[in-house]
Amino acid sequence: MMIQEEREVGLMARVCWPYFDPEYENFSNRMNPPRVSVDNTSCHDCTLIKVDSVNKPGILLEVVQILTDLDFIITKAYISSDGGWFMDVFHVTDQQGKKITDSKTIDFVEKALGPKGQSTEGVKNWPSKRVGVHSVGDHTSIELIGRDRPGLLSEISAVLASLHFNVVAAEVWTHNRRIACVLYVSDTTTQPVDHPNRLCLMEEQLNNILRGCEEGDKVARTNFSMGFTHMDRRLHQMLFADRDYEGSGATTDADYSSSSRPKITIERCEEKGYSVVSVRCKDRAKLMFDIVCTLTDMQYVVFHATISSDAPYASQEYFIRHMDGCTLDTEGEKERVIKCIEAAIQRRVSEGVSLELCAKDRVGLLSEVTRILRENGLTVCRAGISTRGEQALNVFYVRDASGNPVDMKTMEALRKEIGKTMVVEVKRVPGNSSIAPAETRGWAKTSFFFGNLFEKFLA
Repeated sequence: MMIQEEREVGLMARVCWPYFDPEYENFSNRMNPPRVSVDNTSCHDCTLIKVDSVNKPGILLEVVQILTDLDFIITKAYISSDGGWFMDVFHVTDQQGKKITDSKTIDFVEKALGPKGQSTEGVKNWPSKRVGVHSVGDHTSIELIGRDRPGLLSEISAVLASLHFNVVAAEVWTHNRRIACVLYVSDTTTQPVDHPNRLCLMEEQLNNILRGCEEGDKVARTNFSMGFTHMDRRLHQMLFADRDYEGSGATTDADYSSSSRPKITIERCEEKGYSVVSVRCKDRAKLMFDIVCTLTDMQYVVFHATISSDAPYASQEYFIRHMDGCTLDTEGEKERVIKCIEAAIQRRVSEGVSLELCAKDRVGLLSEVTRILRENGLTVCRAGISTRGEQALNVFYVRDASGNPVDMKTMEALRKEIGKTMVVEVKRVPGNSSIAPAETRGWAKTSFFFGNLFEKFLA
């Protein structure tokens, strides 16, 4: 197990992909530019997006991430990238299960996946390459990871409010008693938080909160940056580096029972020399992105894949090799990949009750809301905070302090309390054992950052 992990750490500098000369790639793209087709005639119930391109490192993740950022639901996909060419077909719908017919959206897809969306600079920096970032302006990014406990998000937001920092965007995931957050903050003058003394004070206070609930060898961390990051991509990287998957086999999270746990198997394709990873689980939005993201972080290359959805289940099959050309030969390697994919699937699952809030943005708003949630005995298992103009749009997925579903009567009382100063909507998230009704199928509200990617590209 340790040998495999050490090998993956070293591969970033030693093996990776063959060297790509930027000038040659520019020439290759000019001679063989990516071809993108958006087809609304071949299939009666979905839109077909076909991508043909010269193969390059990370291209599958780049394409899937763009489609995911547009909130498309991928119902089927066929991937082939064996050799020098990359050929994909995606069957997609919008969040309501309808075809993609908006001309601006179609134009964006063609631009983003076509020649105008190709970047030579990102190849050299892969896999940290940013594709489809969420633009939130000139704000400081804060990354936090540590042991989760009830009320922790409330304490974090209270520290930021006391230091006069406003949270303009954030996403919070919890899994296997770990919490990972990416937050964008600004001061009251909406300028970057770039003064060293302010950053040091913020870091010190946040680390004190996180260290107060650490146990064992795990280390809480606070990091800052002045650039942009893709939140979902970064959260996967943070939790993977934190080894949250090590608890997957014995998790007590209420989200998953043993009967509903993803079924993941790994076999060997002797004829072609691939390892075949098969995943069957409850279908949901962004499932393919989460799996591809994890395989990429583990330094595996997807050569072929087939994705299908037969509601309420999804079946996905990936033909992979490690970047050094090796397949998964030992039981230890297979077990680790299975645990990591299972963790990636579980991180985004949020069942029970969601609380959606809309209010005028101000410093301390997040602190006020999370304090009320804590005082009512609720814990946040996932959250998304975004700002559009002067309005703050917040989504919280909550459970009680023991991790159990919240009684709707409690949520109704909470809605009345918070609703005195802001618009509140309480929703029951479809459970694992049932199919969402037609009006909610498509996993509405799966994206917390409405239209940012689309607006950034058109700017």
